[in-house]
Amino acid sequence: MKVKTMATSGIIAALYVAVSLLVTPFGFTNIQFRISEMFNHLVVFNKKFIFGIVLGVFVTNLFSPLGMYDLFFGVAQSALALSITIFSTKFIAGLYRRMMFNTLIFTFTMFIIAFELNLALKLPFLLTWLTVSIGEFVVMAVGIPIMAALNKRLNFEKLI
Repeated sequence: MKVKTMATSGIIAALYVAVSLLVTPFGFTNIQFRISEMFNHLVVFNKKFIFGIVLGVFVTNLFSPLGMYDLFFGVAQSALALSITIFSTKFIAGLYRRMMFNTLIFTFTMFIIAFELNLALKLPFLLTWLTVSIGEFVVMAVGIPIMAALNKRLNFEKLI
């Protein structure tokens, strides 16, 4: 891995952690609005961003009150959804379509987090899947125009 890729991944991970910890009460429960999830759209611009995002999720989940559950299930859900998006983007034209697809993939795969919360806290699976999916969808959908605007200034494709 190139030094530039490692440095950029570290910065992305640090930003993910910092933004996540700002909204800690709403980042680990059955009603989640983890604003840092909008960073997931970075893989639409360049697949190398997956390293920083997954590292950010891992470090953030070290602070989770659910402990090992969140480390395993949270990182797995992010890695799975990001990998699906990376694989699929070669078949989807246009950044906005790719980001919308990414939003839908992350929203759907929140069943993994609902399963985690069902195991750890005995919350009802379907209701929990609904609530965490709504939060994920809102954050990711709001993130689309934000990430598109940031891309115009920062050119994410060439940043890493």
